[in-house]
Amino acid sequence: MLYFAYGSNLNHFQMKNRCKDSKFIKVIDLNNFKLTFRSKYRAADIEVKKNSKVPGALFDISKCDEKKLDLYEDFPILYKKHYFIYKDKKVMTYEMVNKTPFTFPREKYLNIIIQGYRDCKLDIKFLKNALKR
Repeated sequence: MLYFAYGSNLNHFQMKNRCKDSKFIKVIDLNNFKLTFRSKYRAADIEVKKNSKVPGALFDISKCDEKKLDLYEDFPILYKKHYFIYKDKKVMTYEMVNKTPFTFPREKYLNIIIQGYRDCKLDIKFLKNALKR
């Protein structure tokens, strides 16, 4: 199964710890969405925004990995699954069920994401823009 990571799961160490079978494939963009942070957890989320994009990482994950991610992401309470097509293949990601207002992420969580941006060689300006409110 293909999984699109855009938050703390970009961090290769964290992703491998969480999903032992996961394999990083490549960096891709999720078009017509933007990155934000919300909920009492101050966690990463995506929301629809025309002409915007969310950079992220495509991983190949096992069914076992998906179950672990479901637990971590508190599916279906906090996050629901969002599917999209990339090069004729179905890709799964998570988005929050309740679209609460923006909240600035905690420093420790943000540092995990920053390391993920480094791991994936993503442009940090997308993250910085998401933090400007």
